[in-house]
Amino acid sequence: MAVDYAVIVLYLAGMLAMGWWGMRRAKSKSEFLVAGRRLGPAMYSGTMAAIVLGGASTIGGVGLGYQYGLSGAWMVFTIGLGLLALSVFFSARIARLKVYTVSEMLDLRYGGSAGLISGIVMWAYTLMLAVTSTIAYATIFDVLFGLDRSLSIVLGGAIVVAYSTLGGMWSITLTDMVQFVVKTIGVLLLLLPIAVVKAGGFAAMKAQLPDDYFAPLGIGGQTVFTYVLIYSFGMLIGQDIWQRVFTARGDKVARLGGTAAGTYCLVYALAGAVIGTAAKVLYPHLGSPDDAFATIVKDALPMGVRGLVLAAALSAVMSTSSGALIACATVANNDIWARLRGAVRKPEAAGEEAHESAHDEVRGNRLFILVMGVAVIGIAIGLNDVVAALTVAYNLLVGGLLVPILGGLLWKRGTAAGALASVAVGGLAVVGLMVSFGVLANEPIYYGLIASLVAYVAVSLATRPTDAAVLAAWRERLAGRTAAAPSTPSTSGGTATTSTLPGV
Repeated sequence: MAVDYAVIVLYLAGMLAMGWWGMRRAKSKSEFLVAGRRLGPAMYSGTMAAIVLGGASTIGGVGLGYQYGLSGAWMVFTIGLGLLALSVFFSARIARLKVYTVSEMLDLRYGGSAGLISGIVMWAYTLMLAVTSTIAYATIFDVLFGLDRSLSIVLGGAIVVAYSTLGGMWSITLTDMVQFVVKTIGVLLLLLPIAVVKAGGFAAMKAQLPDDYFAPLGIGGQTVFTYVLIYSFGMLIGQDIWQRVFTARGDKVARLGGTAAGTYCLVYALAGAVIGTAAKVLYPHLGSPDDAFATIVKDALPMGVRGLVLAAALSAVMSTSSGALIACATVANNDIWARLRGAVRKPEAAGEEAHESAHDEVRGNRLFILVMGVAVIGIAIGLNDVVAALTVAYNLLVGGLLVPILGGLLWKRGTAAGALASVAVGGLAVVGLMVSFGVLANEPIYYGLIASLVAYVAVSLATRPTDAAVLAAWRERLAGRTAAAPSTPSTSGGTATTSTLPGV
């Protein structure tokens, strides 16, 4: 195992070095939060694929393959479908808005009155996404070094917090590119063919397993439908995903680079399911499906290759964890803290504070990443039910924010009152139904979405249309005819104030 350990340690040291290098480039808010909006096709597609394919997609995807066969690919497959839909239909318009958060988009579209409540919902989602990603370090470091659960979480979390705090999105982009390459080599080029060969090939796999393992809907049609609602739609509206769209150099990069990343996700989904199916042949009596990945890596791979594949799993977790962390910190600082601070500060001090913040934006965002990172590590140590926590986060995100976000992009009659009603009704319906049916039930997301849609349409039609000036400004931004972006959210109920973006 010495060679494997050396590979892992070298990889972790490289992540920290990337963070230090990124710190030298992150000199402005735009550089720190969205990599200066300058990523080209290769870096954009690589970092987008890295953020969406995390530990759940790698370890969990293999586990679903172990449990259900090839149809276990559907979870990751729906992630890829959501990313393709985002890239083809929405990414160009999102990139042209030149904002930093989803809530700032809602402020622009509805006139500055939807940001705080949507920011709180988005913050809760990104926080729990970061927490659940961080918990995955316990599994990986236990396999690697036999470390205690809490120590594993602290070690893995501290590395991610360190490079994310140092260089922001530049560091995360650079590390994501390394992680993308490591995942591609480790999972697709090494583990996949070796697992199939060890299992005797596809013919032997099919002979030893039930037919359901090779049925397209063996996992269940209702399960696939739920995956579409949660993961495909979640890809359309998550702050962690939008923040990567904001890094694109232009419309074409966002569309084509995202399409390439989405296609890669489809391949990765099938690879994970095949590896899990092979593991079922090799180890038919594992205690948990999620043990399939670590077991086949430890027992089926040669020295050195084993270390690289475990580094690939670590890469998957780190990419999602760092993306969720910077998204959580960005929402907390720009959508919640800036609004609360603006609401309580004295009017006569507003101009002075705004002037000071112009010089401290990078430092402020760096501080929020550090604080949120410490909070994420602390919660991860104390939390046990990871699946339930992530389900709650996704249900609140999709049930509360999907309708007002897509409605704002697609329906000009939608109003601020309709958006707020949609968030409130959808969010409360999801919470109430999770209490009634259980956190892991399908009904909360089904009925929560219906309630959110009804509230949005009914209240929008019952209230006055959005002010023509707000809609005109919105259309200008969607068309890319302005290079401005919100600097700090408005605290007076109007549209957000704007400032010219550096580096754009």
